[in-house]
Amino acid sequence: MGVLNVTPDSFSDGGRWLDPDAAVTHGLRMVADGADVVDVGGESTRPGADPVPVHEELRRVLPVVEALIPHVRVSIDTRKTEVAEAALEAGATLVNDVSASLAPVARAAGAGWVAMHMKGDPRTMQRAPIYDDVVAEVTAFLVDRASTAGMDEVWIDPGIGFGKTLEHNLALLAHLRDLVATGYPVVVGTSRKAFLGRLTGDAPTGDRVEASVATAAWAMSQGAAMVRVHDVGPTVEAAKRLAR
Repeated sequence: MGVLNVTPDSFSDGGRWLDPDAAVTHGLRMVADGADVVDVGGESTRPGADPVPVHEELRRVLPVVEALIPHVRVSIDTRKTEVAEAALEAGATLVNDVSASLAPVARAAGAGWVAMHMKGDPRTMQRAPIYDDVVAEVTAFLVDRASTAGMDEVWIDPGIGFGKTLEHNLALLAHLRDLVATGYPVVVGTSRKAFLGRLTGDAPTGDRVEASVATAAWAMSQGAAMVRVHDVGPTVEAAKRLAR
């Protein structure tokens, strides 16, 4: 799953693809590099991010979704019912839902749904998150949401970096097979995230490609069914080597 942020403030590439033509060009480049899905988002969910009005999010994403539909499977990365409905009507077939609340929207459209775990919301989620057992709690939450979704295509995502400390992220990565064992296909997104910077000597966002590919490869080796990445080409190459 290639990340396509049509935003001015995403943590890694905010502003680079805000122009619709630039966004479509980048999306097609990810398709050429081997993306199976392009995930279009018009609202940053980085730690501390403020919500975006519905009309602005729609203005950002709909032209890009419509342009990419003939070329690749498109998912819509949103927390808003109105945005999800409009993108699905435009031809998207997957809702990537950090709020894990949009199952009814996806179900009504006959689309797939990715339920992600997030503690709090983007503005508050990194303010000292606490768990008794992060693996057990995240797994239980996701299974509860997935089992009541009422549709055929449900994916679960542990939400690396969404209300988790470095230690929580590493525990979830170390125990991905617990999530895989639930029987639901698992999506993992570690790409360029802050915890990788901490693990690599405070590397800036643009210097986290190797760590991103390494953690994506680890996730795939543990049974993850899809990885969400900014750097599609290198990750596809890693996947090919794992398959040999």
